[in-house]
Amino acid sequence: MNLNPQRVAGSWDEGFTLDRHVQSSEYLGENEYGHPQFETTRTELGELLFRLKYRSDQAAVAPIAQAAADFVKKWNPHVDVIVPVPPSKARQIQPLVQITEKVGGLLHLPVETTSVRKVKAMPELKNLGHSDRVDAVAGAHAVDHQAFVGRRVLLLDDLYQTGATLNAIGRLLKESGGASSVFALALTRARS
Repeated sequence: MNLNPQRVAGSWDEGFTLDRHVQSSEYLGENEYGHPQFETTRTELGELLFRLKYRSDQAAVAPIAQAAADFVKKWNPHVDVIVPVPPSKARQIQPLVQITEKVGGLLHLPVETTSVRKVKAMPELKNLGHSDRVDAVAGAHAVDHQAFVGRRVLLLDDLYQTGATLNAIGRLLKESGGASSVFALALTRARS
């Protein structure tokens, strides 16, 4: 898979996004219900993630996880455990958890899905600006006290827009969870 990794700064020791989510999006007008319609072209990774999250295409899990695992092997941050960002939307099957568990298997690393959790309801973040996102995620997550003492954590997310959620959880992992290092990896990033 052709990727375009980009370094991202934040409350972590080092972080990357693997590729853009969308290559282009052209406004087509409104449908009969007055909803805007777009012709969207996604990157290969963005398309796979879209198919998994919004079309429940389980065949997308393996290539997404393989791309992430291959990148982590080259990057080599020497992590001890992988933690997915808790989902913002309730789904029967959580796509990011599936991807994270597959990445963990490919890298022979444990995946911790219960020690970082959402503790307050949040609006869906994709339509909020940066300051509204920061406000929305403030106090929204908790980390089990000292759950990651001395461990090097890879924090995995599906989409990086402003980094508000990753920053909040990265700080929690170090301050409350006792992590010695936190590395952030988002599969895709928003264009803006």
